Amino acid sequence: MTLLDSEFLLGSGGTHAVVEPATGETLGHVGIATPGDVAEAARAAAEAQRDWARRKPAERAAVLRRAGELWEAHAAEVQDWIVREAGSTRPKAGIETEMAAGICFEAAALPTHPRGEVLSTGEPRWSLARRVPAGVVSVISPFNFPLILAIRSVAPALALGNAVLLKPDLRTAVSGGVSIVRVFEEAGLPAGLLHLLPGDAAVGAAVVDAPEVSVVSFTGSTAAGRKVGEAAARSLKRVHLELGGNNALVVLPGADVAKAASAGAFGSFLHQGQICMTTGRHLVHESQVDEYVEALAAKARRLPVGNPATGEVALGPIIDDRQLAHVTDVVDRSVAAGARVLAGGKPDAPFYPPTVLFGLSDDTPAWREEIFGPVAPVRAYRDLDEAARLVNDSEYGLSVGILGDVGTAMTLADEVRSGKVHINEQTVGDEPTAPFGGVGDSGNGSRFGGAQANIEAFTETQWLTVRADIAGYPF
Repeated sequence: MTLLDSEFLLGSGGTHAVVEPATGETLGHVGIATPGDVAEAARAAAEAQRDWARRKPAERAAVLRRAGELWEAHAAEVQDWIVREAGSTRPKAGIETEMAAGICFEAAALPTHPRGEVLSTGEPRWSLARRVPAGVVSVISPFNFPLILAIRSVAPALALGNAVLLKPDLRTAVSGGVSIVRVFEEAGLPAGLLHLLPGDAAVGAAVVDAPEVSVVSFTGSTAAGRKVGEAAARSLKRVHLELGGNNALVVLPGADVAKAASAGAFGSFLHQGQICMTTGRHLVHESQVDEYVEALAAKARRLPVGNPATGEVALGPIIDDRQLAHVTDVVDRSVAAGARVLAGGKPDAPFYPPTVLFGLSDDTPAWREEIFGPVAPVRAYRDLDEAARLVNDSEYGLSVGILGDVGTAMTLADEVRSGKVHINEQTVGDEPTAPFGGVGDSGNGSRFGGAQANIEAFTETQWLTVRADIAGYPF
């Protein structure tokens, strides 16, 4: 059975062409929502949510389990869209559908998860704290991992009794929006609980400002996240922000250089570096830096680049011309500031080759800025204190990888400021059961993944007291 087709005419704001970044070919069209559509959807969602929250936990769990099964059943079809619409390689698209299924299966356990505690009290009563659904949750998701970065909020929010307004990035509105709506429709989700609202910044503002919305879950750039956070604060709404990163990979003295270079290449070049967790800074002990940078550059020169829909490639296209220009600009400015290009460094639109830079300083643009492209800047460090300083010398704090001796790595892990630390792994990693998030300019903490984080994200705490009889009062 086909889950998706090429025309997805939703919304009243006209249509938007779904474009394949590798070829420029139009794959279909999606309807564009308007702020008026958002207002109508928010009202409908609030109405539908009340009945959904009253459903038996087993009913909500059954919908989530069925959704997980559907991601598995339709994996190949959805992967085709992720490959063509997002410019992903086939293995990366497979990670997305596998994670989508896993997230839904994990979310299926949330309706029956304990959600409260008995409190001590000095009064003759029972005193309880219980978690209740937040109500309507707005989910704003980006283009790079369009399915995972939407479903990781949509699934637990629905499982916990909420309704959802979903605004995907217009560039990936099919794999990050339409596919999710279609799966939940087929899984038996009642009408009115999940609304797809592709659109521009005005639509994004509307899904934050709608009075029915209680919680906003945003994944995207730090600049856009600041605006979302400001808007949510004006309405006194909770907001979960998972933003950018400039993540460090530290290669400790004595580490296996061949394995370290393989990890570093994966961390920097997976999905063309268009990942918030991408390895953006390689810190290598001075005793091994020359060997490491040689090995990394050799790998970069060998990795095939091209259209992932028609060839076996390691890197596909950059998502659009604007992002390609940004990557090119950062590299060009870094070279002008003294960085040396050891591999890559020149665009071949819509592609950018795996690039290795050496000879950088604290102020080199490629070292300071989030590039969101396949660029690996490498620097040497002298000792663990300097490594910790370099890791922490960034506004971001999303992910850190440390390669080498575990005892030394644990010592360094205690000194770094980051939402995630991976010892003997590179910086890119996620699991349905693990809390995910960052600090500083990378966001406001670990807000997604695992039962506890999801319950805290998408429910409110309510204090409930119970007496055997009506209390007496002096009035």
